[in-house]
Amino acid sequence: MNEKKFSFGKNWNVFLQSLTDEKVNNAVKSLCNFLSVENLKSKTFIDIGCGSGLFSYAAYLLGAEKIVSIDVDPFSTECCHFLHRKANNPANWDIYDGSVLDKNFLNRFPTFDIVYSWGVLHHTGNMVEAIKNSASLTKLNGHYYIAIYNRKAGLFGSDYWIKVKQFYNHSPKIIKLILEYAYMFKFFIAKLCRFKNPIKAIQGYYSKRGMNWRTDITDWLGGYPYEFGTPEEILKIVDKNSHGFQLIKLEANTELGCSSFLFKKIN
Repeated sequence: MNEKKFSFGKNWNVFLQSLTDEKVNNAVKSLCNFLSVENLKSKTFIDIGCGSGLFSYAAYLLGAEKIVSIDVDPFSTECCHFLHRKANNPANWDIYDGSVLDKNFLNRFPTFDIVYSWGVLHHTGNMVEAIKNSASLTKLNGHYYIAIYNRKAGLFGSDYWIKVKQFYNHSPKIIKLILEYAYMFKFFIAKLCRFKNPIKAIQGYYSKRGMNWRTDITDWLGGYPYEFGTPEEILKIVDKNSHGFQLIKLEANTELGCSSFLFKKIN
């Protein structure tokens, strides 16, 4: 089966149609909480794999001195331009089409106080190189904030989902829709079997990072290339390929979702 990549940007365009002030505020809060800051004043911020542009926009609202947004998908940078216009086209926010795997492209940028790449580097097709390249943009005493899918073994573990994602991306639209509704049905049944309210779970999902549950289902099923690693594996990759980083915070995921890592560049 030939490799077929998923266009995250087309999916993010759908997400932006339902963007509310509440979702924006939740994104701002999640960024502040993980970085343990109240604002980003005097800080420079690069959003690698900006997707919808929501977290670049959050950095703008938090008063970042300089914001750079990059994405390899032109539909994603188009989404980011939409939010840039919503912010009245600030001069301190630049948006570029480019890949984190392209060193010549990255060489145009300085280092940053905050390098942010949430749920992106495992979709590049070369996660190790993507971690190495993105980490190199971190300024001394700056912070490197990434989120990577966890590796899970078992019958319906990470290796199983590689096959599902490949099948999804090669399927016609009607089959994709069936897979999405099957996934939603599975979600509801799983919650009910655990005596949990699925509606409450969905409502709670919106409050985490300002994301949209329905949009993220398409993102999950379609998200390919797809790599993953246990928290221990990711820490070894950072240590081996990007020296001088100290782990500040880790939110480990024991299921298939993302584990979040915050490093500080200490030398």
